[in-house]
Amino acid sequence: MKPGLVSIVIPVFNEEEAIGDDLDLIIETMEATDYDYEIIVVDDGSMDGSADIVRERSRVQLLQHPYNRGTGAARTTGIKHARGDVIVMTDGDGTYPNQDIPGLLDYMDQYDMVVGARRRERGRAKWLRAPTKHFIRLLASYLVGMRIPDLNSGFRAFGRDTALRFLNILPTTHSWVGTITLAFLSSGYMVKFLPIDYYERRGKSTFHPVADTYNYLTLVVRTITYFNPLKVFLPVSLIIFGLGMGKTIYDLFFRLRIPESDVIMVVVAVLIGSMGLLADLIVAQHRTG
Repeated sequence: MKPGLVSIVIPVFNEEEAIGDDLDLIIETMEATDYDYEIIVVDDGSMDGSADIVRERSRVQLLQHPYNRGTGAARTTGIKHARGDVIVMTDGDGTYPNQDIPGLLDYMDQYDMVVGARRRERGRAKWLRAPTKHFIRLLASYLVGMRIPDLNSGFRAFGRDTALRFLNILPTTHSWVGTITLAFLSSGYMVKFLPIDYYERRGKSTFHPVADTYNYLTLVVRTITYFNPLKVFLPVSLIIFGLGMGKTIYDLFFRLRIPESDVIMVVVAVLIGSMGLLADLIVAQHRTG
């Protein structure tokens, strides 16, 4: 089903080197289609000429934060102000193939979210980002039970009404995109990953390799705990229980005694498992309530 109105939301922070070209490409691309659309740029407290460049394009609506709140906060602001039933997210730094926006929209009659999965990793500290993101993707894939080729791509399309359900758990940081991906998958929504090109960034990135990678990792665990706590609690409980029982058997047969530490490990494992079951019951009650 063709969306009635497409809202294209672009968070911007000091992107004067690329935002003009990105907007021109988006307008040219969408004008060549029969989609009704609006473009919303959320200026997240830029200190350069980004806002002035946006104002030069009458087809674009500009929203401004009085100070830098984070790219996640800018995305949330854009969704709240959007009028379309389908949201397209992209960045204003020249990295995403905005000419492929119609390709995302083509799948929105079959899926709840379509994510542009980047074919390669770029950016600062690639030696750290690439293996760390690979590990986080593997962890996230295990926790949601399906392969995730790109957890935190900023190029995607999704239903606005569905996204509004999750605004209260979405962070204000770069982790926003990864969190909403996990929220959709954990709630049973259909998500398609569409391979895309990914270009060199124009301008300076606000991504901090260490701090933002840590945020990604903690938010993966936190988000899955929110939607499916047993996926987190049960493995931890079983690992500690197995270690505790193994040590107990060893101490019993080779040391002829069971020290207090063995009992503590088993009790801790049972407590963690019980917490997971309780959390799972609360989540199940929340879904049916």
